[in-house]
Amino acid sequence: MTVLTAGRTRPLKPLRLPAERPLGVLVAGGFLVLVVLAAALAPLLAPYEPDAIDLAASLVGTGREHLLGTDASGQDLLSRALYGARTSLVAPLLLLALAALLGVTLGTLAAWRGGWVDTLVSRVTDVMYAFPGLLFVVLIIAVFGAGMTTSVLALALAYTPTIAKYTRSVALAERAKPYIDAYRVQGMGGARICARHLVPNLGRSVVGYLVVLFGEALMSLATLSYLGFGAQPPSSDWGLMVQEGQAAVVQGAMLPALVPGTAIAAVVVAFNIVGVWAADRLGSRR
Repeated sequence: MTVLTAGRTRPLKPLRLPAERPLGVLVAGGFLVLVVLAAALAPLLAPYEPDAIDLAASLVGTGREHLLGTDASGQDLLSRALYGARTSLVAPLLLLALAALLGVTLGTLAAWRGGWVDTLVSRVTDVMYAFPGLLFVVLIIAVFGAGMTTSVLALALAYTPTIAKYTRSVALAERAKPYIDAYRVQGMGGARICARHLVPNLGRSVVGYLVVLFGEALMSLATLSYLGFGAQPPSSDWGLMVQEGQAAVVQGAMLPALVPGTAIAAVVVAFNIVGVWAADRLGSRR
């Protein structure tokens, strides 16, 4: 559409509307901000030390002294949940960072080189897909021992083929664009094109995909801690808190398992909502 001005035509600039943020995304994002702030300020917000034991206050319900009650050892659940948020949020972040480093490297290499390199990477990822993720992680933990560090490394390897396949599919579409051939004509080497142009252009899509995976990674680590393979006592990890509070359910005390379980579910749902929205927005702007 054009407008006639003083005998000449001038193109109209398209009207740019502000990005819409649904109410659910705003609520989920605000909740995640509060969780992150609570984890960062845990030493200031927690009324008690997370490992402070008071057997006289065992399985106490909600009240002025213990807002969310206590567990079987008399430990304040609010304090443990606040400190546990640190491990429960940082561990999935490290997990995905390592998995992204390996997966993006393999996916980009397969898409750029093609041929036997692409075939080899595809076969390796297919072999890793043949094993159930949890079984693969348990096998690694059985060899190197239980613990949060081993769980993070094992899950990072388990998530690598997923990220590699996604990166490969996006990189193949990006490599077919004209600017890649333009840089080649200028004499720029393949490694330089990938590092300075191809991989940065994949950033939006990969970051959006990683945000979606964050909730799944958090749930996977909590599952390993619940099974006894991840965080070990006296850690305040949410998955471990659920496992430790399971025995109290038989005695009619639901809070020791309900508080960390609700925290896990709420954070995972919030990350899924924000992650899907972010992936759509980032993908549409590529």
